[in-house]
Amino acid sequence: MSGEKSCCSAKREQVKVDFSDGERHDADIFRSARELEKEMVYMNGGPFLMGSDDHDVNPHDGEGPVREVVVDPFHIDKTVVTNREFKAFIDETGYVTEAEQYGWSFVFHKFIKGENVPFARQRVPDTPWWIVVEKAYWYQPEGPYSNIEKRMEHPVVHVSWNDANAYCKWAGKRLPTEAEWEYAARGGLVQKRYPWGDELTPGGKHMCNIWQGEFPTQNIMEDGYLATAPVYAYQSNGFGLDQMAGNVWEWSSDSFAAEGSQAGETDTKAMRGGSYLCHDSYCNRYRVAARTSNTPDSSSGNIGLRCVRDV
Repeated sequence: MSGEKSCCSAKREQVKVDFSDGERHDADIFRSARELEKEMVYMNGGPFLMGSDDHDVNPHDGEGPVREVVVDPFHIDKTVVTNREFKAFIDETGYVTEAEQYGWSFVFHKFIKGENVPFARQRVPDTPWWIVVEKAYWYQPEGPYSNIEKRMEHPVVHVSWNDANAYCKWAGKRLPTEAEWEYAARGGLVQKRYPWGDELTPGGKHMCNIWQGEFPTQNIMEDGYLATAPVYAYQSNGFGLDQMAGNVWEWSSDSFAAEGSQAGETDTKAMRGGSYLCHDSYCNRYRVAARTSNTPDSSSGNIGLRCVRDV
């Protein structure tokens, strides 16, 4: 496994295309969910051990060293933001995501089928499993001939860091810091690899939605899912939070600081938690301490968000 490459996501700056047309492509076919109150969990805060010195850390990601960090009390969403919740935001505000403004987003190659094939425009050179798909965005995750009608309780995807902040502002919340996110993800456990312990599949039970098989060509779906899973599909961690590993990457509020750099020196933003595309043969970033980054305007079919609120 290389610490320099990742299946995590692609950056807009890696490709040069322009399909923007200024039009909206979604349809208002679901009732507003504004009245649905998002369940949040109170975090006591305090000191905890952040980071990892495990043998398989990604040295270029700045996971270590293990250090004591103190976080203030806060509230955090029990789950990532769902399509239903994000649609309520769009319906009420008319917000246009950056994927819509650019006219395209990144879609994993295995998901481009049928009538969406002609909208697949370009592969990312270093990670050819990521395809530029015209008219792909949160409501049409695989292209214009797809929709979220049967995925309303799945995580919203194709959300940039800027989009995530806009949603948080509307919801009266904010994105978590990396320290807040990792404190919550650990679920009260100390220096365990995953939110539930050190074993990936305790007793043979799948605890998160990641890749099984040969990446990036065959996913044998032992965990039950090829792409995103419903937000309540797996057992909660010790704090009652769902899917703090796998399913979709979650934006943080922090700039990404990797080995040899300081926070704020880069123009990328840190993401946590891993996604359904993570596999230990290439990207083991579904561990609690793992991290990666992307540019604030980038979006793909495996990036979402979870919000926090100050006490």
